[in-house]
Amino acid sequence: MTIQYKGTPQQLFWKGSPFDIAFDAESIQQKLQHTDKPCYVMKDFRGRIGVSNTGELVSEGRGLQVLAIANPMTASQLGDPSFREDYNLKLAYKTGAMANGIASEELVIAIGKANLLGSFGAAGLVPSRVLQAIERIQEYLPQQTYAFNLIHSPIEEALESGAVKLFLEKGIRVVEASAFLALTEHIVHYRVAGLDQDNEGKVQIRNKVIAKISRKEVARHFMQPAPDSFLKLLLEKGKITALQAELARKVPMADDITVEADSGGHTDNRPLVALLPIIIQLRDELQEQYQFARKIRIGAAGGISTPTSALAAFMMGAAYVVTGSVNQACIEAGTSEQVRKLLQTVSSTDIMMAPASDMFEMGVELQVLKRGTLFGPRAKKLYEYYKKYKSIEEIPVEERLNLEQQIFRKPLEEIWKACIEFFEKRDPQQIERAKDNPQRKMALIFRWYLGLSSNWANAGIPDRTADYQIWCGPSMGAFNDWVKGSYLEPYQNRQVADVAEQIMHGAAYLYRIQALKMQGLTFPLEMERFVPLRKEEVRSAVLV
Repeated sequence: MTIQYKGTPQQLFWKGSPFDIAFDAESIQQKLQHTDKPCYVMKDFRGRIGVSNTGELVSEGRGLQVLAIANPMTASQLGDPSFREDYNLKLAYKTGAMANGIASEELVIAIGKANLLGSFGAAGLVPSRVLQAIERIQEYLPQQTYAFNLIHSPIEEALESGAVKLFLEKGIRVVEASAFLALTEHIVHYRVAGLDQDNEGKVQIRNKVIAKISRKEVARHFMQPAPDSFLKLLLEKGKITALQAELARKVPMADDITVEADSGGHTDNRPLVALLPIIIQLRDELQEQYQFARKIRIGAAGGISTPTSALAAFMMGAAYVVTGSVNQACIEAGTSEQVRKLLQTVSSTDIMMAPASDMFEMGVELQVLKRGTLFGPRAKKLYEYYKKYKSIEEIPVEERLNLEQQIFRKPLEEIWKACIEFFEKRDPQQIERAKDNPQRKMALIFRWYLGLSSNWANAGIPDRTADYQIWCGPSMGAFNDWVKGSYLEPYQNRQVADVAEQIMHGAAYLYRIQALKMQGLTFPLEMERFVPLRKEEVRSAVLV
């Protein structure tokens, strides 16, 4: 079966060499894949439908009847060109900051060397470890753009303030702000400390912020100038200048807003098709109000892992797309072989919500893998105990023994001693606040398990397989379905830049197919799908 046509022919004719026309299915698909070239679909004098990337169109005279036309559209044309220009990228594509260094130095370096934007997963890491990552990434990416994650830490404020101090000292020019419920002194400090003025009086923004949000009320904070209350506080502390405070009133808190839909890790499980238009409309309303010199760009994340999902996001108005879960299965991710091997088998339904370590007491949940691990049910059980009892001592003896034997594998008092040792180095105030608060002490003990479970997964601890906490969204299953039967099916072949280029070139290909279908063409199923190309083929297509 080949192409069929039911439509109104163009009032144009094609002139060119008959040797440049493809009539068989394989050759037609190859010409469709050259998205950097125009695509002409015509009918010859024998009634056959053919495709060519060359030739010229005329409105009269001799030539073949043109049925449909698709203009060149490469992967580099998808999204907002200013996003690519500002960050010096070849594609409007970004990899998200998977915490605990899962979005590793190797991942950020690999994506940066491909002239794409990656965020290092600094959340959950101590300052010395983040410093190590900064120095390595700066060594390997001296000219390319990269980002570091700044996660809101309401329970451990010292981590957030320490991260900002480190980023300012080391010249980190892009942060991905995530999990914020509202603005804090620290994120405002980072943003405003990078403001300056050129000779013409224009505001220069040296510290860029990409804010990841899933709620309209949070997005609003980042779409407006920094609040005067924070500016006054920072001025009093001598952290910003009077000029910077004045300039801060002319720019929004973020350059880019990433709309996070149903993703792995922290998520509100929002559908992208509903959430993205809401945030774009909010941006437009606030732009009319403030008249910023540069309009905030809106990107899409959560569920992006295939050419189809990427194209859908772009067609809804996304300035760029962000991938997350799919990158965790790539060889550069800072996780274990055991996790990668498990992720390649995941379907879109093999996920569940479970309590988050960093916001445990607040009841915040994150999305994790349920296949091949018991972490989700066990973590939920711990939160049930926290809500039901006021202290460890209130837990019935038999249930406490089950906790110690099955989950903690140690007496809970030993776990508490480990918590004291841990927080004395990381944030001593945590222990101070728990001394006269037995329920808080219980929360810190439970957070010991929630925190270490992701480390066990990243390190591939064999005897803790059942307790692996693996952040994962349904996009992982969608990716596995898409690459089935291709060279990307085995996790050993998954490289983060390669995956990015396949997704983006595939989106450009599918755009072409949809453009032609809307003109009356019907394609065989194999032409309507984009199967990952060989590396050299997709790299050549993307570099155009």
